Amino acid sequence: MFRNLNPAQQRAVMHTKGPLLVVAGAGSGKTRVITYRIAKLINEEGVKPYNILALTFTNKASMEMKQRIESLLGQKSLDILVSTFHSACLRILRRDIEKIGYSNRFVIYDSLDQIALIKHCLDEIGSPKEDHSVKSIANGISLLKTSLREPMTKDSLEFSNRQDDIVNKILPIYQKHLKNNNALDFDDILILTVKLLLSNQDLLAYYQNRFHYILVDEYQDTNYLQYKFVYLLAKAHQNICVVGDEDQSIYGWRGANIDNILNFEKSFKNALVIKLEENYRSTRNILDASNNVIRKNKQRKGKTLFTKNKRGNKIIYYRAFSEIEEGDFISRTVKSLCEKAKATYKDIAVFYRTNAQSRVIEDSLRKSGIAYQIIGGLKFYDRKEIKDIIAYCRFVVNSDDSISFNRIIKTNMHGIGKVTMDKINNFAMENNLSPCQAIRKIIEQEKFSGSAMKKLKKLNDLLNKLRKFAEENRVSEFISFIQLETGYIDKLLRENSFEARNRIENLKELVTAAKCFDENNLNSTVNGFLDVTSLASDIDDFDEKQGAVALMTLHSSKGLEFPMVFIAGMEDKIFPHVRSFYNEDEMEEERRLCYVGMTRAKNRLFLLNAVRRKIYGTDQENPSSQFLNDIPDEFMENVSPRKQQVPKTWKREFPARKGKNPAGKKVNHPFFGDGIILKKEGTKEDETLVIFFKRAGKKTLKTKYANLKIL
Repeated sequence: MFRNLNPAQQRAVMHTKGPLLVVAGAGSGKTRVITYRIAKLINEEGVKPYNILALTFTNKASMEMKQRIESLLGQKSLDILVSTFHSACLRILRRDIEKIGYSNRFVIYDSLDQIALIKHCLDEIGSPKEDHSVKSIANGISLLKTSLREPMTKDSLEFSNRQDDIVNKILPIYQKHLKNNNALDFDDILILTVKLLLSNQDLLAYYQNRFHYILVDEYQDTNYLQYKFVYLLAKAHQNICVVGDEDQSIYGWRGANIDNILNFEKSFKNALVIKLEENYRSTRNILDASNNVIRKNKQRKGKTLFTKNKRGNKIIYYRAFSEIEEGDFISRTVKSLCEKAKATYKDIAVFYRTNAQSRVIEDSLRKSGIAYQIIGGLKFYDRKEIKDIIAYCRFVVNSDDSISFNRIIKTNMHGIGKVTMDKINNFAMENNLSPCQAIRKIIEQEKFSGSAMKKLKKLNDLLNKLRKFAEENRVSEFISFIQLETGYIDKLLRENSFEARNRIENLKELVTAAKCFDENNLNSTVNGFLDVTSLASDIDDFDEKQGAVALMTLHSSKGLEFPMVFIAGMEDKIFPHVRSFYNEDEMEEERRLCYVGMTRAKNRLFLLNAVRRKIYGTDQENPSSQFLNDIPDEFMENVSPRKQQVPKTWKREFPARKGKNPAGKKVNHPFFGDGIILKKEGTKEDETLVIFFKRAGKKTLKTKYANLKIL
């Protein structure tokens, strides 16, 4: 079985006792090590599958891992828990969350529900939503929660005062509403699991005895809570194997802590460290260029990847005059690759730093008749019609869920207007009632009159009918029932527009998803289906067989590989991102992101940028990405117009202009914090500055009122 492993991989597989850190470079066969290691534990060490826990970050990765283990062992439906962190924690919470004061019928709020709740919190404190970036508040809340430290055994969570005032004002109100709604956000799934284990030693002992062997994939992406969860479970037996690569740690912005992998030996004494340095994916040109980029970073354990693959084609560098020409070059080259290199669309991927860059690339691909799919755009479960039907499901399961109740009303299927809705919400708040309890009380006490009462009674009868149907039927039948009984499908059929027909197709696909869930779960429940839909990730939507060019951000590309890769927008302040110019740690993460993007390519790599780019509503002229300067000329072929060289500095490419141009200056604003000036607009009397702030994003401020301090 182990003949297919190289010496380093064999050492990692054979070391089955005690803590093990496998530092696995890009394309070095880390998943093979994990799967073979599990096969050895079961086949040769006599470990029961039930006693093994394997953790990763995406549903796609966990499914592939389980399939490979079953293939190695020649057995189906093994009783191994191969799961994402959130799915594993969710299992524990569904079983035991009542021990910390929650009902196990809780619902999970996704990012859109979270935004809706934050808007409600802003209304509650009388702070206009327009004055704040709601997404920025959501990010601030998440960062505080993912960096949470003990004590977590108390009733209230304790947070450090590290974020701006608005986050600190919103957070306790936000948490109160989550608890009242019997709802968790994604971070709570981790927080409450750790809290549960810390507060109940018997329960912790149960799970420590259940999981004698723990394996963690992509360990460099763990945050503090995930580290703590793994540490608690592994503490008793110490049989923990983590596999990761500090050079691919790219999620610091959402709480991932690179120190978890860098300091593994401090957390687990006597840990063995094995490095996997042979790359099986990329050509030597691509790998050597990638090594030159990443070696500039300081936060590394240190390794140098090598490959026995052929030297391969040089990396193609193309500097366009504009973002439109950059997109056209991609389209032309895709056509050429498919004609001359016998490639197919599914062999090709285009990466970019931010989603805003995709529009121009999409326009060019469409004009050229090239099929493409976007990864990380609007997810299936985020579509309006899907969210609407899911809201009924969630409210039937958990009648405390005010966010879902408000969404049901806003479908306009029940004739209940804003005035009536406000009265219901106010009555619920004044009497400390859930929406469902409030409706019953209003009906019992005849609080409303006329048509409002009739509509409310009709809605209450419908919800009771749905609740009863859910208890007696399978999930797929229940979802079909909702679509028909609420009149949702009928309304779309009457509308009979192109968009309405698309929505109907999506609702049919939701029923299909529910049927698959029913078939794969003997005891299928609405709650179980909601858990699956809540934890779906962007990458789960990626269909490798679709026969289309894949478009995605560099962050979404991690874990994937393609024969041919384009990386667009390689300009300073685009990639590396403008925010990273303030912070050395963030610049190192941008460099790791570049390394990740480059090492996704097997055979061909194209690095692109533009002299001028219209983006975020501004015209920008940025120098070529500093990461390009780290790639020796021997690995690159410049096919740019006029054969201009890769510029080494801003000064060589854009000489200083006469006059006072503040673009590029770093400034501080008393409210928004540190930022960088993108451009100056308007006349002297009415001059405005477009500034990108690290915390608040892009703002346009009048110069005379801005009260800026030059840094």
